[in-house]
Amino acid sequence: MTETISQKEINDVVWRACDTFRGAVDPSEYKNYILTMLFIKYMSDLWQDTCDAYDKKYKGNKVRVERALSRERFIIPNVELKDGKGKNTDSFPATFKNLYDRREAANIGELINITLTAIEDANKTKLESVFRNIDFNSEPALGQTKERNKRLKHLLEDFADPRLDLRPSRIGNRDVIGDVYEYMISQFAAGAGKKAGEFYTPPEVSTVLAKLVAPKPGDRICDPACGSGSLLIKVGHEVRDSNFALCGQESNGSTWSLCRMNMFLHGCDSARIEWCDTIGNPRLLENNELMRFNVVVANPPFSLDKWGYNEASHDPFNRFWRGIPPRSRGDYAFISHMVEIALEGEGRVGVVVPHGVLFRKGAEGVIRRKLIEDNLLEAVVGLPAQLFFGTGIPAAIMLFNKGRKPWDKARSKRDKHILFIDASREYDDNKKQNRLRPENIEKIVTTWRNFTEIEKYSHLATLEEIEEAEFNLNIPRYVDTFEEEEDIDIPAVQQEIEELESELVVTQKELNGYLKELGLLEKG
Repeated sequence: MTETISQKEINDVVWRACDTFRGAVDPSEYKNYILTMLFIKYMSDLWQDTCDAYDKKYKGNKVRVERALSRERFIIPNVELKDGKGKNTDSFPATFKNLYDRREAANIGELINITLTAIEDANKTKLESVFRNIDFNSEPALGQTKERNKRLKHLLEDFADPRLDLRPSRIGNRDVIGDVYEYMISQFAAGAGKKAGEFYTPPEVSTVLAKLVAPKPGDRICDPACGSGSLLIKVGHEVRDSNFALCGQESNGSTWSLCRMNMFLHGCDSARIEWCDTIGNPRLLENNELMRFNVVVANPPFSLDKWGYNEASHDPFNRFWRGIPPRSRGDYAFISHMVEIALEGEGRVGVVVPHGVLFRKGAEGVIRRKLIEDNLLEAVVGLPAQLFFGTGIPAAIMLFNKGRKPWDKARSKRDKHILFIDASREYDDNKKQNRLRPENIEKIVTTWRNFTEIEKYSHLATLEEIEEAEFNLNIPRYVDTFEEEEDIDIPAVQQEIEELESELVVTQKELNGYLKELGLLEKG
């Protein structure tokens, strides 16, 4: 039986690889090079595993092996190097091993770039333009030739570690890029600033969100702020079969590349991931209209400044008809977009938000009120503080459902209430980041599925309660977590004090006696 590689083993290799760039590259940029190299290593190991299997199956018949390989979901092509006259100078399969064998080459950065381009060209439908934001031969990013070559040689040697065997039999269903991305952010978020934490949703929060939106076979699923794609993949896996479609949008070019790689690693080859500004220039369109989805999820950047306020009043898709969010906080811009692209009559939306979204007044209060009056909001879940990289502030999950009946026609318990869950006090307290434990996740999900009240944990609020609170959704208004202090027995406390004072007098006398014997206290 093949032993599974542990996450610690992968992280150890990654940590050494980070040392290669330390002091020369900004920590927020490490991921571009390390995760791309991880992707090449994964593809190479998977390809070699596939080659070995076919070689065994066809007893070394090269023609049959090559024919079988040509039908695989991806191709590892040959890299053909030519001189200035067009004459071949070298030819090798585009694998990690062949790059490692050439690690001493004076143009190793260029060789890595050429290898990436060859892989991309051979798999255009799945990987087109994925590597255009990553340059291993960049002098501004990696230094002058001598230093750059030294760093890239060390990087290749780090990833040649025998423990880093990324064949499917060794990694199972692990989210390799997502797990390493999380590890790198956890190590460098403080040094790289909040920007490094914008794109990654902790796996436990992704799990909660995926279970709460409950995707079904046949659903079309979207994350309009998809980052590295881990949340989107997690929601897809909740379907339990391959009958779903994934779509995403990401504004950061290098993060978009990582998302495309992540989709490929998880066999989501048909996922449509667009590189664009979701608010200013959405590109998930059909017939010049916004695509609609059964499920929409996101962990958008908190309170984004310069989100596109000036253009919102003449938005071609009329997404902000309930109101235009404030200029310096784009939270409700993303919420408005997400609710708008959810299918009428059935679309489910799950979005991670800072708590201010629940109670701030002004333009946000107007939008929040209209969403509630339209009976679209189904639940609010308060999460513990320090779950997210780059910020210690607590967050919440807002769940919207476009299948709810209007308030005046509501009959079922779900349609007549908004569920509030305060899960902020139940978590695993770690030094760097708090974590939701499996039992914490299960309690949130079960409470949601049963749509039930639990003392000091959840509450079903009516429209009248919400109106009375002036549409303020601050969770403590609805879930009373106050713990009464025990009554103090004053006579008993007084007696205990008197007993302690008596004991102190006796102890002081004994101490004075010892001090006199030692000559440290005058006799008198």
